[in-house]
Amino acid sequence: MTVSAPVRIADAAAVRLLRPGDRVDVVAAGPGAGDGQESGGRGGRVVAAGARVSSVPDSAESAESAGEVAAEGGALVVLSVPRETAARLAGAGATSRLAVTLW
Repeated sequence: MTVSAPVRIADAAAVRLLRPGDRVDVVAAGPGAGDGQESGGRGGRVVAAGARVSSVPDSAESAESAGEVAAEGGALVVLSVPRETAARLAGAGATSRLAVTLW
């Protein structure tokens, strides 16, 4: 069973490259990423592999929302993922910066 998972990606410009139907990997980086590296861990961990982009809310496009997006950091994307993956995304988003890689 898949669910819709709203995910805030740290790089708003990367989100603007996405379109519904695209497949992405979501990578957690920074504190809480649990990358397994020794101190100073610069890597990340994949928290969702092959997630399908459901929608890219266009609120980032409007001038009124631009300041709001900048204040919150990043941009929102909605992914269609299994329920377990949605839980991992929510947890990672609370403790790490999230990035996407486009397939």
